[in-house]
Amino acid sequence: VVRGIPELVLMLLVFYGAAIGINNLFEAMGSDYVLDLNPFIAGVATLGFIYGAYMTETFRAAILSIPKGQMEAAFGMGPVRTFLRITLPQMVRYALPGYTNNWLVLIKATALVSLISLHDMTYMAKQASAATREPFIFLMFAAALYLVFTSISLSVLKRINARYSLG
Repeated sequence: VVRGIPELVLMLLVFYGAAIGINNLFEAMGSDYVLDLNPFIAGVATLGFIYGAYMTETFRAAILSIPKGQMEAAFGMGPVRTFLRITLPQMVRYALPGYTNNWLVLIKATALVSLISLHDMTYMAKQASAATREPFIFLMFAAALYLVFTSISLSVLKRINARYSLG
C-alpha cells in the first residue's frame, strides 16, 4: 500500500485528513476541542512511515540473501550473538546499496513538506522568489543545498560501503 501511493498524496492525507478525522471524532464525543495538526509532525510522520517501509524491505531482503548455512554454522551461539557476529556484518554489505538509494531519495523528498506550509528550505526559496520576483536565484540556491547534502551523504555512504566490501 505504501509503495502504491505517492508521497505527496499520503502527506496531504495525513496533514489534512488526520486533522479532519480527529476533529470529527472529538465532535462525535461531544467535545468542542479543535486540533490543529503541526506541519512538522505531519511531515516527519509521513516521511518516516513511507521510508521506514522502504528501509524495512531493504534490510529484510539483505537478511534473506545471507545463505542459511551461515546461520547454521553458528551452532551454540545465542540468537543475539549470532545476529551481531554473523548476520549483521554480512547483511550490511547487501543492504548498503539499497539503503544509499533510499536515503538519497528521502533527502530529496523532504522538499515535499513545503506544500503543507512547513518552513523548510524549499518553502523559504519560494517565499523569497515571490518577494523579489527572482525565482531562479533562490530555487537554484535551494537546489545547490540539496546537492551538497546528497553529495556529503553519498561520500560517507561510499566509504562505509568500501569498508564493508573488504574481503
